Amino acid sequence: MTPTVKDKDNIKDVRLFKAIAPLRKPISDATHTLSEISFLVLRIQTSSGVTGESYLLSFQYSRNAIVGAIKDLQSLACRYTIWETGKFNQAAAAYHEYFGKTGLLNWATALYNIAMWDAKGRALQLPVHKIFGATRDTVPVYGSGGWLSYTSDELVEEACNYVSRGFEAVKIKVGSYNWRIDLDRLKMVRRAVGDGVKIMMDANQGMSVPAACELSTAAEDLNIHWFEEPIDHQDFDGYKKVKDVTRISLAMGEREFDTLPLKELIRRNAIDLWQPDLLRIGSVEAYRQSAALAASHHIPVLPHYYKDYDVPLLCSVANGMGAESFDWIDQLIDNPMKVKNGHLSPHDVPGWGFSFLDEHLHAL
Repeated sequence: MTPTVKDKDNIKDVRLFKAIAPLRKPISDATHTLSEISFLVLRIQTSSGVTGESYLLSFQYSRNAIVGAIKDLQSLACRYTIWETGKFNQAAAAYHEYFGKTGLLNWATALYNIAMWDAKGRALQLPVHKIFGATRDTVPVYGSGGWLSYTSDELVEEACNYVSRGFEAVKIKVGSYNWRIDLDRLKMVRRAVGDGVKIMMDANQGMSVPAACELSTAAEDLNIHWFEEPIDHQDFDGYKKVKDVTRISLAMGEREFDTLPLKELIRRNAIDLWQPDLLRIGSVEAYRQSAALAASHHIPVLPHYYKDYDVPLLCSVANGMGAESFDWIDQLIDNPMKVKNGHLSPHDVPGWGFSFLDEHLHAL
């Protein structure tokens, strides 16, 4: 029996799980080596039987800290109905004020918020993007990876595999100890995929300002679509210096817990693409507010990682440019998205449209 919409739909049960995706060997970018691809999955149930689910990408980092933060919020979340996501966000911010409203505490808030939105959609029997009012039916998507730890053959193989699967854009990592190595890798991928495929590069904040300027200037002839996080995300003046010497669009935002960096970069005319991370920025509401701020300055939104949430949300904002795609959860969920002609479509089922399969979940 389908639960009915009720004014009082309090969260009464919360369960937390961990899921792990297979990883053949560690992978590295300019600032991290990842030895585990793991996820924390939250499931909530309301007093009327409505369920909701959410997940965050955890890797091998701060296992006890993030799990503790999530569990600490349980009693607070249970004071609210799934219709009170805004009130919950405010209460969580007040609850976290002493230890800080950013960092992993934002992630914990977002995990509950996203599950509440899933439950709203299921209660209303509507996909999330239709709750907000869809402005489009598909979103461009790019294949992400190109890890610095890859051999040349592995790099080319991954890029070509993405293209063979219908992707029309790929992103690779840069930030080697010598930027000329990055340039050779970019040239290799360009030769392999041809001129009709877009290529982006991502330094994960791992370059100095001079090296980022050198690489961005040298790579212009390769028709690079954007340069992501070339330097430290708080070096706003450094972004301005890179922006002044390159014709390649600059993208950043995935490390931010609020919109202050976006405002600082807008003031310096040093950003072209805004990349909010739904979990870091803290909620669906904060994500959409950041998109609205970017739109007011004619800056497209190109969010970080969470395609299964980002595609529905991008379909409901006018300045959504595209979504990032990894395959990591596809084998762990019941309804993975499928690429068609370089695009993804939101699921036309209630909520976010997917759930993790029980056999991959381990209770925490």
